[in-house]
Amino acid sequence: MKLNMNKKVDFATEEIAHRIRSKFDSKGILALNLISSPGSGKTTLLERTIEGYKGQYNVAVIEGDPETNRDARRLERLQIPVAMINTSGTGASCHLSPYQVEQAVEELPLEELQLVFIENVGNLVCPAAYDLGEHVKVLLFSVPEGCDKPGKYPLAFRVSNLVIINKMDLAPYCDFDLEALKKDALAVNPKLEFIIMSLKTGDGLQEWFAWIEKKLKKARKKH
Repeated sequence: MKLNMNKKVDFATEEIAHRIRSKFDSKGILALNLISSPGSGKTTLLERTIEGYKGQYNVAVIEGDPETNRDARRLERLQIPVAMINTSGTGASCHLSPYQVEQAVEELPLEELQLVFIENVGNLVCPAAYDLGEHVKVLLFSVPEGCDKPGKYPLAFRVSNLVIINKMDLAPYCDFDLEALKKDALAVNPKLEFIIMSLKTGDGLQEWFAWIEKKLKKARKKH
């Protein structure tokens, strides 16, 4: 009898993801997995979010990058816990794995936290395929990428709960059709929510904070 090794691996990673999520639930922590293409603004979004919640919520970040700790250093300047994962040399440098995230969670002061962000590796393919124990996936999409991406990378849109469309200040220069993108994305995932944002101008940040607040209330009810 030939074993399906892919299935065996799937079951193992699902079990790890379940353990991570259960740990977050037991502490009343909301965990968000941020996925995007490189350069869409994940780290900048985290900086703005951490600054916005300073003195209100305790936040930590699990930071994933193939090489360097540059993004982690940016976030550490905000005086929050950051667990760094370099994926290069692991055989799967294009995404974070549940195993890596479970190890990183052990480095965090969970008793003190309300929010944990997982900043995944910049890639619209592999990161979408893995449950890392988060409660929600947030897809950060930037205007210069073009409005055809829901058709080209449907899984990223299918598994996400929210799409943040960033760099809207560049829309006049990019021939960007917002309604066409939303229509194609909803064809892939009719339950998708959208926030229109410009991290350069600050537009959309308050809507983002309100969205997180709703999710936090659910996390606290579970606790």
